[in-house]
Amino acid sequence: MPTAAPSYDHGASSVRLLGQTIGECFDRTVERWPEREALVVRHQAVRWTWRELRERVDALAAGLLGLGLEPGDRIGIWAPNCAEWALTQFASAKAGLVLVNINPAYRRAELEYALNKVACKALVLAPALKTSDYLEIVNDLAPELAAAPPGALRSRTLPHLRTVVRLGAERTPGMLNFDEVANGGGPAEHARLAELAATLQFDDPINIQFTSGTTGYPKGATLTHQNILNNGYFVGEAIRLTHEDRLCIPVPLYHCFGMVMGNLGCLTHGATMVYPADAFDPLAVLESVQEERCTALYGVPTMFIAELDHPRFAEFDLATLRTGIMAGSPCPVEVMKRVQSQMNLRQVTIAYGMTETSPVSTQSSVDDPLERRVSTVGRVQPHIEIKIVDAQGRVVPRGQTGEFCTRGYSVMRGYWGDEDKTREAIDAGGWMHTGDLATMDEAGYVNIVGRLKDMVIRGGENVYPREIEEFLYRHPKVQDVQVIGVPDAKYGEEVCAWIRLRDGEQATAEEIREFCRGQIAHYKIPRHVKFVDAFPMTITGKIQKFLMRQQMVQELGVAEQKTA
Repeated sequence: MPTAAPSYDHGASSVRLLGQTIGECFDRTVERWPEREALVVRHQAVRWTWRELRERVDALAAGLLGLGLEPGDRIGIWAPNCAEWALTQFASAKAGLVLVNINPAYRRAELEYALNKVACKALVLAPALKTSDYLEIVNDLAPELAAAPPGALRSRTLPHLRTVVRLGAERTPGMLNFDEVANGGGPAEHARLAELAATLQFDDPINIQFTSGTTGYPKGATLTHQNILNNGYFVGEAIRLTHEDRLCIPVPLYHCFGMVMGNLGCLTHGATMVYPADAFDPLAVLESVQEERCTALYGVPTMFIAELDHPRFAEFDLATLRTGIMAGSPCPVEVMKRVQSQMNLRQVTIAYGMTETSPVSTQSSVDDPLERRVSTVGRVQPHIEIKIVDAQGRVVPRGQTGEFCTRGYSVMRGYWGDEDKTREAIDAGGWMHTGDLATMDEAGYVNIVGRLKDMVIRGGENVYPREIEEFLYRHPKVQDVQVIGVPDAKYGEEVCAWIRLRDGEQATAEEIREFCRGQIAHYKIPRHVKFVDAFPMTITGKIQKFLMRQQMVQELGVAEQKTA
């Protein structure tokens, strides 16, 4: 028998990488399509052409330089999706500042950690979001603000922070207003901005994104123009984005999905960015797609599920939709099929990646067969290498499970100020170790079967939660399902399924187990079944399985098993 090919592939491409800064790319896009719509923000009644957007971006970039910020300085943004977010993203890039994305869900301790970890000199913030009063949190952290001249903060708790810029028209002691900064750059600052453009390099760090660690402090993935501009470009190429497309972006801008795949994907193709709301709202998405005649839509699986199951879903005309991306967490096959058939997203693709890789490493193609698109995360992206390795770091044969690793232009510079963590993630060969378990088939299609940490080992058998989840999605009463391992004295771990039923449905744990019998191996059948209304998740829609496990440990009164 012939030996199976190794689980390695590379994205050979005749399309060159963009050797540009974000500012250079921005200006070229404006030159090509000055009067086409660039940004539509529905909840702010904003509608700007590329030319109008550049005027505002350049004004803000000059204003930031007028604050005394220098290339390489870090500027944080703590706000939901809004026009000012996009302005700050593009203006900071033009000024050579490193944009620090701060999770809108952060609270006091997390904000303090993030600002100090990367030594932010400036912070742009919204006054509030939902139950979070951002102004109150910042004033609690830096009470010196109240008496400080704007732009001259000296805080004991936040020693690096000098300038706080708030959104909105109201004034807050010690803070500048966003419009004040945007209008504050004079001829000297505009001249400096033009001079800077020639000195900035495409591999300069331009963005820091904090990864949502399940243990310990978040790590600041440091990304360059080269990293994120090219990833936005090639992701857009995969869905055949053009300057005539209108992309609905309901995913958070602070995350790679929004600011890279969304904003930079549109920037590199001249497409229109459409923000339906400040935070995800399924009704706002459906309304925006119809009103703005969007041709593309992004989202994580939970977002698509919420849109499909909205009581008013049938009222909306989604005929303009053509393509999009479902990513951020494993995409259930049944959900993917509904998105294609009920939302007109015939060319929707699946993308897989992580913040540290800018983010996308693999993506399905719009013309991949349906079965490939619903059952895999596609093939390697252009100019990227991927491999799947065993615990010793050896490449496994195709079809075998191992850890997914990736290498190429997309791999981050490292975790800011943390060489040890960087070395743990990126090996001496430049490979980023993702911690995700995957398989690669003969044609190079990759399937993510779980996390190294999520894999359940029951009585010596390796159990992959994703496989059981996909099976349980077939149950007619099951709306959503997540599978975890919980400690067990006899088997080490047992399988536990958290199930969200469809509206109006009822089921028993035994009914679920009976559905599995004879269909999947006995050791994969959930010993524990818990019916829930929702799953604990991050703001980006990632399920927090470690919290589910903690809750089950308490409910079942079991102890975590000690390992050697």
